[in-house]
Amino acid sequence: MIRLLTAAILAIGVGFGALAAEPENTLMIEVEGQANGVIEIELLPELAPAHVERIKILARDGVYNDVVFHRVIKGFMAQTGDVKFGKREGFKQRYAGQGGSNYPDLPAEFSSEPFVKGVVGMARSTNPNSANSQFFIMFAPAPNLNGQYTVFGRIVEGQDIVNNIKLGSRTANGSVSEPDVMKRVWIKADG
Repeated sequence: MIRLLTAAILAIGVGFGALAAEPENTLMIEVEGQANGVIEIELLPELAPAHVERIKILARDGVYNDVVFHRVIKGFMAQTGDVKFGKREGFKQRYAGQGGSNYPDLPAEFSSEPFVKGVVGMARSTNPNSANSQFFIMFAPAPNLNGQYTVFGRIVEGQDIVNNIKLGSRTANGSVSEPDVMKRVWIKADG
């Protein structure tokens, strides 16, 4: 039903920003650095219930606070969520992207939802069942990711903030020195 309503609204030219996501399924990210402001992400439990639940747990645990955007590739995506090696204080660029949370890795929840601008997906290793805490936000469509990574959300507000996140080095696969940070991450229902 939600999918049909969304499709109908898009067909008449109204974007996702016009739809109010449930506060319990809305992730809020305050960004600080080159980009500054708040990003609002609609979580999609109908697509990836286990991944959405994990994101909500980690946000409520406070472990995403002060985690950097460690890999940002122009025209592709901004990656963050390394709660082990990606904290602003003591950030070590060479290790960022290798860590996860204290929770076990998640089984893949791949769907037919396409990776387009504003979509949020879970990062993983070459093992499809290795997503844990890291995620990425798309700058542009990337059809090569479709059905290969778990989609768990999409931007409702703040794509302009995402677009301004400090880019990484082209020669270092998007690795960012002095990266922007997720200063605070919370579930909207929690205030």
